[in-house]
Amino acid sequence: MKKRNVGILLLMAAILLSWVLHPAMATSANPPPMAALLHPDNPFPPITRERDSLQPYITRPEQAKETSDKLAALEKKFGKKPNIIVLLVDDMGWGDPGCFGGGEAVGAPTPKIDKMAAEGLRLTSTYSQHTCTPTRATMLSGRLNIRHGIYRPPMYGERGGIAEEVTVASLLKRAGYTTCAVGKWHLGETKENQPQNNGFDEFFGFLGVSNIYTEWRDPYFNPEIANNPFFRGAIEKFPFSKHMVKGKRGGDLENVKLLDIPGLANCDIDFKNYSVEFIKQQADSDKPFFLWHCFSKVHFDNYPAEGYAGRSPSKYPYKDGMVEVDDIVGEILQTLKDTGQAENTFVLFTSDNGVEEDTWPDAGYAPWRGSKGTSWEGGVRVSGIVWMPGSIKAGRVSDGLVDLADFFNTSLALAGRKDLIPRDRYIDGVDQSSFFLADKGLSNRNIVYFWSDGRFHAIRWREYKIYTHIVNIGNGSYSAMGGMNQGTVETADKAFAFNLYVDPRERRPMVIRKTWLAPIMMKVRAEHMRTFQKYPAKKPVVNLE
Repeated sequence: MKKRNVGILLLMAAILLSWVLHPAMATSANPPPMAALLHPDNPFPPITRERDSLQPYITRPEQAKETSDKLAALEKKFGKKPNIIVLLVDDMGWGDPGCFGGGEAVGAPTPKIDKMAAEGLRLTSTYSQHTCTPTRATMLSGRLNIRHGIYRPPMYGERGGIAEEVTVASLLKRAGYTTCAVGKWHLGETKENQPQNNGFDEFFGFLGVSNIYTEWRDPYFNPEIANNPFFRGAIEKFPFSKHMVKGKRGGDLENVKLLDIPGLANCDIDFKNYSVEFIKQQADSDKPFFLWHCFSKVHFDNYPAEGYAGRSPSKYPYKDGMVEVDDIVGEILQTLKDTGQAENTFVLFTSDNGVEEDTWPDAGYAPWRGSKGTSWEGGVRVSGIVWMPGSIKAGRVSDGLVDLADFFNTSLALAGRKDLIPRDRYIDGVDQSSFFLADKGLSNRNIVYFWSDGRFHAIRWREYKIYTHIVNIGNGSYSAMGGMNQGTVETADKAFAFNLYVDPRERRPMVIRKTWLAPIMMKVRAEHMRTFQKYPAKKPVVNLE
């Protein structure tokens, strides 16, 4: 009798949970009867679906009102909408900054990043795509990689990129913003894919990724190329951009500096100088600005900038790079303070994917299983900090779910132009402005979806994560490193399910103890899959042709 009662209770719980999570049954226009009884921080808050092309989100009216009041007061004080800055580090591990458990503990103190976290909101469950270019496209388009079609990074002049997407930069431009991209682009090299043709008024940086400029020049990593004039000469003729470049809206890019090893080592200093000068120039403008600042570091291969070799206690190049990144973050934030713009500037600091381990020890640190190229926590969970003095309460920490696709919707909400969100395509992001700005804000999403190379991999709901596909590294060893070089995708026919609060390293699949998760997760997955009926997935746009 007892077993029968337990079974009935589990079945009822599953039905109730799937009902509450079903967007069609929980809308702001027609809330379920029990919605009024649900406390705002309960596990199953009411869900709003504004339209079929927009990801459903959690309804939190009180924090939305608080945020609206804060933004109205700011606009009255400054006479314009808030500035928006992204500080996007390349390949930084979740645990590299001190405020995420790294810093001094891993031989690379990050006092400026730690101070940023202390002055803002530290986000412990922020999620990227599995590699860098898909994440960049997701942040700029608000769409998962399966929708924007950029499944992997383009290399050595490959075709494809961001041109078919509507970028947040182009929409912010329509909203009256001055837009600037600085640093690594890696979203296509052809003219139609370049930043100045995708919403940015100006660009200063490089079009590819760090290692393609130096790996074939370095006799330590590739002596058969670097020491062979024939092969090296052949690569020098490959049709890809090998320079730092700059350009203005609608124009052509011009070469600024060759990205040889010294050029790459010092490029982040050049990027910092450009961004600092841009921020200073905007101080007296009557228009808000959007600055997309993307670091070259700490993507391999890390060559210390002038004055940074051996600066970290570890003395390793990656760690010296983290010290440099920390200094740059500190200088950019200090420039905002010095020019009187800090209070009216929203800043997001994060990484484009989880820790990269294939080039260890030229690699970072995360306490999770897996790494870049996988959908394990180590590949997609990234450190996140949002900072806006006076609006974001200092010292907050939250494990609320954030998908970097949310940057798209959040930026347009800050600009007061959510009406510009496209309706002809599915947008996977949600507006997190009230989560970030309300003093006790909670996340407006409770689900994150993970796709890789055209396959659906996993779902995270609250503290639970369940896989339909996994990346097997080193024959399944939990201690194996890497993900790009040796990972193979396998169907998780045994339903890998984890409670990330008790098993954050995803070592012990618990489906036998979590059978109640299956109907919830399958319901959520089915609802997600139905969105592709009207808004089909996009075929890969990066190719060799």
